[in-house]
Amino acid sequence: MTTETRTARLREQARDLPVAQALPTLREALAEARGAVLCAPPGSGKTTLVPLALAGLLDDGPARRVVVAEPRRIAARAAARRMAWLLGEGVGGRVGYTVRGERRAGPDTRVEVVTTGVLLQRLQRDQELRGVDTVMLDECHERHLDADTTAAFLLDVRATLRPELELVAASATTDAQGWAGLLDAPVVAAEGLSHPVDVVWAPPAAPVAPPHGMRVDPALLSHVAAVVRRALRERSGDVLCFLPGVGEIGRVAAALDDLDGLDVDVLQVHGRARAETQDAVLAGPGAGGRRRVVLATAVAESSLTVPGVRVVVDAGLAREPRTDHARGLSALTTVRASQAAARQRAGRAGREAPGTVYRCWAQAEDARRPRFPQPEIAVADLTAFALQAACWGEPGGHGLALLDPPPGGAMAAAGDVLRAVGAVDPAGRATPRGTAMARLGLHPRLARALLDGARLVGPRAAADAVALLSEEPPRELGRDLADALRAVPRGRTAGPADYAARWRREAERLRRAVADLPEPGASGAAGAADDAAATVVALAYPERVARRQGPAGAGGSYLMASGTRVEVDAPHGGAPWLAVAVADRPAGAASARARLVTPVDEDTARHAAAALYREEDDVTFDAQRSTVTARRVTRLGAIELSTRPLSRPEPERLRHALLGALRTEGLGLLRWPEPARALRLRLAFLHRELGSPWPDVGDDALLADADTWLTGERLDTVDTLALLRSLLPWAGGEAARLDDLAPERIEVPSGSRIRVDYSGERPVLAVKLQELFGWTDTPRLAGGRVPLLVHLLSPAGRPAAVTADLASFWAEGYHAVRAELRGRYPRHPWPEDPTTAQATRRAKPRHRG
Repeated sequence: MTTETRTARLREQARDLPVAQALPTLREALAEARGAVLCAPPGSGKTTLVPLALAGLLDDGPARRVVVAEPRRIAARAAARRMAWLLGEGVGGRVGYTVRGERRAGPDTRVEVVTTGVLLQRLQRDQELRGVDTVMLDECHERHLDADTTAAFLLDVRATLRPELELVAASATTDAQGWAGLLDAPVVAAEGLSHPVDVVWAPPAAPVAPPHGMRVDPALLSHVAAVVRRALRERSGDVLCFLPGVGEIGRVAAALDDLDGLDVDVLQVHGRARAETQDAVLAGPGAGGRRRVVLATAVAESSLTVPGVRVVVDAGLAREPRTDHARGLSALTTVRASQAAARQRAGRAGREAPGTVYRCWAQAEDARRPRFPQPEIAVADLTAFALQAACWGEPGGHGLALLDPPPGGAMAAAGDVLRAVGAVDPAGRATPRGTAMARLGLHPRLARALLDGARLVGPRAAADAVALLSEEPPRELGRDLADALRAVPRGRTAGPADYAARWRREAERLRRAVADLPEPGASGAAGAADDAAATVVALAYPERVARRQGPAGAGGSYLMASGTRVEVDAPHGGAPWLAVAVADRPAGAASARARLVTPVDEDTARHAAAALYREEDDVTFDAQRSTVTARRVTRLGAIELSTRPLSRPEPERLRHALLGALRTEGLGLLRWPEPARALRLRLAFLHRELGSPWPDVGDDALLADADTWLTGERLDTVDTLALLRSLLPWAGGEAARLDDLAPERIEVPSGSRIRVDYSGERPVLAVKLQELFGWTDTPRLAGGRVPLLVHLLSPAGRPAAVTADLASFWAEGYHAVRAELRGRYPRHPWPEDPTTAQATRRAKPRHRG
């Protein structure tokens, strides 16, 4: 086929794609605003036709160079192959791609598809993007952190260095107006293919547990497998089933092992799948017309057309990153997929013809799902982002144009990590070492492990270990990093074999990056693997070096330098020290769970975590002994390495410990004899009723002034009565009125002096009824503002009545009390008129007959 024929065929196909109608508007927007937000549904040609058109490969326009950024490697390779096929060429000519560890592009390449991570690295090396006319950020609705960062950098480049650079943000479902405001560019919309997709709601018959951490209820996965079987019976065409992760794909595949004699192939597509498997799924229907069930993660949501698919089964789940900044642990968590993701997934069924989506949740639940996925910048570890921003000249990312600002707590945690590894200076600016780390294309932790590890165990051994950590090894290789490092080159099973190929490419790339560093010395293969694994993990995650707690055993509990406990399965429960490469903390769990570890010696742990090493005086309050204990403690983070008693701690440290105990445990740690407790209650009453100058003696007020009255070395020696008396308003003479305004005791008509109880909301006088005969006026306190609440007691001391108005009680309530009690207490007086009777605290003498 001649070039002219291929071009003619391409132009004819282009006219049939819906996005072709939007190309004139898109070109106009780029000419005027140097940017556009392209909203085009799945199947419209957004990913393949638009880059070819902008590069001048659809017509005789001027030759231009276009870079397309995709969020995933599989999407980048697939898009490049599709565009090359449309041109009738192989990949690497006018259309090429670059992903980490693999490049198929050359000097004639006009359209290059890259991952956003690759483009981010390229921008750090060449801020002007020399020779590039247009950058298209595809699937920007997914809000990956690399994509958001790349967009911010590109906007900075356009504003300062390359005003002619054209930017296109493209997606099927996105916050179009938000992106339009960010790019200061119009929205260009393209219609999709008119293939309808029927929605079948297929919730489980019985309730299933919601996702929890990485756990998905097995009952839901069994239900998903049943819905796949149902879809095969009810509909024609291939079935694409969306599941949150590799583990769930494996379990559903096992449940579909026997498809009742149906002529069906079950295929698995995810980021770890073999490249040959991914390519076969994207190439077209199975041989001999066999139907296919494709079990896929979110990699199949966007940019990819899986030929032959007419049915989508959606489990309704997705995986999002979460970071525990306080413990230095990052993990994926399972969440309900957003409405936007569900629309993207459903659209896969209608790319080529009318289709059907089976949604494994109730229709009533759909409206409660989030509209869009959480932007990664809001939930992820921001260490790599913070380093990229610092190298760009924007420490903290404050000057970058971002749809969502980075959370302050996450950025503070990222800054702590970067300063600890020497990547930024105290002001947050990138150091030369930080710049070198950023250019390695690794997380800053792994970059530090590669650079420092190469000097300790050699460039080759360090590169091999870091390459293993850059992508979590398959479970078949076990939970021991050193064992995995020895086993991965052999690729013993199908899964690890493909992983081994990727590992070899990455290891070779990293070896070249540190090739000029000298080897420290030769060692045996087994020893090299052990040393490299231990050193690299400890350097990358110094806060995760861990020491065993308790006796050695098959499994065990360890304390990491971060302060988090981690449970370790056999066989490493007996090792005194471990370096933890991968761990997660399940929601609600008291400790973390180690998934990939390696034994490490204490010297290596101390060297790697040197920034966490400290020797300090530990002065704490012992509540049981009511005294301070002082020790000289050597720590590696939260791990105590050694302790010895400290006989004379610094007075300031001692006071700090006492104050800390009071603020934590409260003033109950002090001795409060009855006179002090009573005076405090009286003063609290006066402060509440009269205010100034009567002092506030509540816990907060006394603690706020503790520096002035806490002078000794023990809490039980504090004279609380003297403390309270010192607070009385002596200067103005008001202290002399204390007994008038809030008397400790009140004399009643019987002559008894009864203590007033100030512990409640109102002061209470509890006294036997007979002792108040003749007393018609209820005493009032606080200068007449507050009447006493009188608790009238029976001769046995039990409550008989409560009143704040004695005159009313004698007139109205007394006779009912008299009628009830005089038969029970005949030896006590119960006069008809208590207002004129003689008050008494004695009973009548017994009559002896």
